[in-house]
Amino acid sequence: MLAIAAAVVFGFALLLDFLNTNFGAPDLFNFQTLAMLGFFLLALYLAGVGSGPRNSSGSSGRRFYGRRPGRG
Repeated sequence: MLAIAAAVVFGFALLLDFLNTNFGAPDLFNFQTLAMLGFFLLALYLAGVGSGPRNSSGSSGRRFYGRRPGRG
């Protein structure tokens, strides 16, 4: 989810750069600020923050209910 948010921020920064606009707030919506926000979100994603629910039972892998696939 954080990687998607970073992609959205980078896309918005690229759009602002292409359109050469600042929406009346040059210190808030400049390329450097949005790039740093995108890098921050990307770093959080790579660090594993917000990676989704963890399996508390300690078992890893998939859960198979009923017959397991590929077993004849």
